[in-house]
Amino acid sequence: MSKLVPPHGGKGLVCCLLEGAEREAELKKAAGLKQLEITARAKGDLIMMGIGGFSPLNGFMGKADWKGVCEKFTMADGTFWPVPVTLDADKSFADTVAVGEEIALVRKGEVFATMKVTEKFEMTEADKKWECEKVFKGEGADSADDKFWAVALEDHPGVQMVMAQKEVNLAGPVKVLSEGEYPAEYKGVYLRPAEVRAMFEERGWANVAALQLRNPMHRSHEFLAKIAIEVCDGVLIHSLIGNLKAGDIPADVRVKAIDCLVEHYFVKANVIQAGYPLDMRYAGPREGLLHATFRQNYGVNNMLIGRDHAGVGDFYGLFEAQTIFDKIPTPADPGKALLCKPMKIDWTFYCYKCDGMASLRTCPHTKEDRVILSGTKLRKALSENQPIVDHFGRDEVLDILRAYYEGLTEKVAVKMQGAASGAAM
Repeated sequence: MSKLVPPHGGKGLVCCLLEGAEREAELKKAAGLKQLEITARAKGDLIMMGIGGFSPLNGFMGKADWKGVCEKFTMADGTFWPVPVTLDADKSFADTVAVGEEIALVRKGEVFATMKVTEKFEMTEADKKWECEKVFKGEGADSADDKFWAVALEDHPGVQMVMAQKEVNLAGPVKVLSEGEYPAEYKGVYLRPAEVRAMFEERGWANVAALQLRNPMHRSHEFLAKIAIEVCDGVLIHSLIGNLKAGDIPADVRVKAIDCLVEHYFVKANVIQAGYPLDMRYAGPREGLLHATFRQNYGVNNMLIGRDHAGVGDFYGLFEAQTIFDKIPTPADPGKALLCKPMKIDWTFYCYKCDGMASLRTCPHTKEDRVILSGTKLRKALSENQPIVDHFGRDEVLDILRAYYEGLTEKVAVKMQGAASGAAM
């Protein structure tokens, strides 16, 4: 019997991906169905449903699930879930589709899935705004009611995505027919939950931590991973390989940098690098919960949560993604509860006087003695060809990142927020 944490939701890994003859037959059927062009976000959601990463979901959410998730962190059946997983369509298309009808879900000419439409519900501007306030609005002073909307539409990519959605949501179970470019482009890194679980089992791991990455791995990330290795059987360095916002560093560069870091600075037997195919939602604390939820499906029972996890700008308090874990409901059915727990780590940095990596819990020195590390700060320095402060990153990794930036013909301005600059320390 496996010692790993069970998949979320109490139903095992719910995998909607068809393969072999079943897939070929469904692709033939899809050719005769109405086709809905889907977003990049929906493509990632579909692939996660296909491979079991979003267990127990087997399709896009209906109105009761959408409302329950936004309002109470639970689906209609009581299963914990922190972020809506919905599929939008314009009204003219939705009006042509009858409840009970099957449609094909297509992205740039490729059929990714078929879906049986079990429900259609309208999303007014007020509905979208309500969703954004529930999912994206943090509790910090910079996210107060009188400030949130003043800057959210311009500066919050997650809010922008929701407000740009079409007028109707379609719900229903899916049959996934493609994993897109990921198996070929990220061979050996793009891994299904069942594959990751098998790797954990083979190594005899039962107590596993995950490090979420969307930025290149700097010294704070390395420090967090090594803290986890000290107290767990091993760590999964799990990078987002889906879409990011403009100015972020692409996945292939980040994967190369992590490979380099693991090669030179980790005991390889204690670390696994993998990638997952979602787009960032930039939902801050809620996304921290989502990261823990789907990591449970990969066999992870500890989610590393540091400063401003999955944040954007100054929308969230520095440690809201930690404290939110203390506020979520506990379903009556243990199988429907979130079993992946947070590993809450304080602000980390390099301290000259400590002569090493430290945190606010261990370092007694002043701000002036510390090298404040953040992905945003690193990207800004690289983008503007500024010198990188000593002890910010490993030289081998910085060489890879500099080569990437030198090859860019167009650069995106990187905004600094209080947390990234260290002003909030």
